[in-house]
Amino acid sequence: MRRAGVVVAVLVTALFAVSARPAHASRFLRIGIYDEAQTLYGPVDVTFPLLKQLHVQEIRLNLYWGGKYGVATRRPARATNPADPAYDWALYDRTVEYAAQNGIHVLFSIYGTPTWANGGRAATVAPTRGADLRNFALAAATRYGGGYKDAGGQIIPAVKEWLAWNEPNNPVFLTPQYKRSGKKWVIVSAAAYARICTAIFNGVHASMTANERVACGGTAPRGNNNPNSSRPSISPLAFLRAVKKAKLKNFDAWAHHPYYAGPSDQPTTRPVTAKGAPATAVTLGNISDLIRTVTQLYGNKRIWITEYGYQTNPPDSIFGVSYAKQAAYLTEAFGIAKRNPRIDMMLWFLLRDDPNPNGWQSGLVTARGAKKPAFKAFQRLRP
Repeated sequence: MRRAGVVVAVLVTALFAVSARPAHASRFLRIGIYDEAQTLYGPVDVTFPLLKQLHVQEIRLNLYWGGKYGVATRRPARATNPADPAYDWALYDRTVEYAAQNGIHVLFSIYGTPTWANGGRAATVAPTRGADLRNFALAAATRYGGGYKDAGGQIIPAVKEWLAWNEPNNPVFLTPQYKRSGKKWVIVSAAAYARICTAIFNGVHASMTANERVACGGTAPRGNNNPNSSRPSISPLAFLRAVKKAKLKNFDAWAHHPYYAGPSDQPTTRPVTAKGAPATAVTLGNISDLIRTVTQLYGNKRIWITEYGYQTNPPDSIFGVSYAKQAAYLTEAFGIAKRNPRIDMMLWFLLRDDPNPNGWQSGLVTARGAKKPAFKAFQRLRP
């Protein structure tokens, strides 16, 4: 898929300092896995027994609105009705059923615009009308509200956690990032994302089912803030400030992906910056910077870490760490999250290594199915 590129006591002190809540371990931390190649398209009858061995509490899936696996590849006539014949939920129903059978919660990331909703452009381009996305989110939250029956009359299990889009500060997932206005460059991705998250938040909560939570963000750890680069992107704190300026108001949690930068980085390593310059990246080592900014802009919102992981060498000889270090860093990273009273969720990426040698190799299991030491380390995280 994708991902490319110090003292514990100091970090923990900083993490606690930014919270208005008492400095005690989070009572709400839910741990899990994000690997839709295994949980959505893959052999779910094999995957879920492994997840159960790991004591996984949460899995994340992209709920594709458009694109190859899109639920709504054509415009529905009754967009808020999950039973509209334009909708095809079968792929997602299967995984939600397996998750419920194994006592695992599901986090749906609504992502990808269908061509009919943005003038025939790529799935990474925001919808022309926020109402179309809001209506889809309402239909999805209704179907997975915990009381909706499928065609066979069976109640579909509930999904209560939702994330709006994926890495909207990264042009791989939301385009464009910048647009020139006169002599200035404007961060248009932030304005588009404010509309996206507002639409999803309003749609999910309009379903009137109980206890839904909608996160905004899901931000990538880095950004170059350079509209003239070959791949313009926005750093996470700059993006957070920009969506506030774009009048994003309502969400239940802010999500982030605080990946390390290179194989020499430990979970507590702070990003390297020019002398005296503030960090533009947000890794786990300076997650306190993100929490502080969220607090300044939005108050005591919850924090979700919806992707995190270390690749291993083998097979990745550039960004990978040894099997032993992956296991140790996994334990350390989840410990940081567990001790932070603001963090409610932390998801590891992936369960199984990508069989493509150029893909992401942070699995707890190799591409051939052998368990790495990190598998047992994850098992020991059991609450």
